[in-house]
Amino acid sequence: MHFALYGRSFGPDAEKRMRVLLEHLSEKGVRVSCYSALASRLRSCGLGSLAGGAEFTGADDLPGDVDIVLALGGDGTFLSSLTIVGNREIPVAGINFGRLGFLTSAGSGDAGCGVVDRLVAGDCCVERRTLLELSCSGLPADLYPYALNEITIQRSEPYMVGIEVSIDGMRIPTYWADGLLIATPSGSTAYSLSFGGPVVMPGSSVFIITPMAPHNLNVRPLIVPDTSVVEVTIRPSGRRAMVSVDNRSAGMPEDARITVRKAPFGLSCVSFGRDGFFEALHEKLLWGEDRRNEIKYYERK
Repeated sequence: MHFALYGRSFGPDAEKRMRVLLEHLSEKGVRVSCYSALASRLRSCGLGSLAGGAEFTGADDLPGDVDIVLALGGDGTFLSSLTIVGNREIPVAGINFGRLGFLTSAGSGDAGCGVVDRLVAGDCCVERRTLLELSCSGLPADLYPYALNEITIQRSEPYMVGIEVSIDGMRIPTYWADGLLIATPSGSTAYSLSFGGPVVMPGSSVFIITPMAPHNLNVRPLIVPDTSVVEVTIRPSGRRAMVSVDNRSAGMPEDARITVRKAPFGLSCVSFGRDGFFEALHEKLLWGEDRRNEIKYYERK
């Protein structure tokens, strides 16, 4: 098998885990290509010989015979792997070298050897996750327009903004808020959740429209079909705003109209078992934890 290792930097505390993972890949006979920034970091801590000889810098030179992309980092690294995989539908598996790692398969205390064993044995599932596509004139050409979690339009100055939204051409009441985000089911447990958005199972065919700190108390998050086309404009006020696509952002041109729709391709995510989403909610977001309960959720089965 051929694995592409994608990641950015990692701290000294992760060097031992990284060595264990790379040695295990070698023992399993897995051929490795390495993202150039990660390869440079591995060389700096004496692990360059384990990183494989081939390097890539982005989607254009990612080898064509890669079977799996291993995203080594936290959720930000996993999200950024989309810019490497693009529409090639190469499965992505995450191993957490970061803090939370909700999207990753192996926890921060695990070097990921168990994940590698299951990948090599084919003991895994591949889920197709919906992506969002952003269209807007005047944005930088290098802003990758696809998002796994969410697209946000928000203030960049300490003033609320008026946000006009149309769904399939139908206007809804103006949001007066710090911003607005449009999330996929994958993104329901990310930024949207912190603004009171619902938790949505990954396979659901919906988008979530969530106002960010709304100044009118009678507005709530809205769930719409993922076939919807959502158009967003900021009411003219002379205030600056910005648009974010997952963890990438740019200034929003004045009077710009942003269109968000379902992307024509998805991201293939590796999962291990049908209950993985609920286990992640329980273990990483402490879903259902209550010290008044002597029996935990997963002990009730």
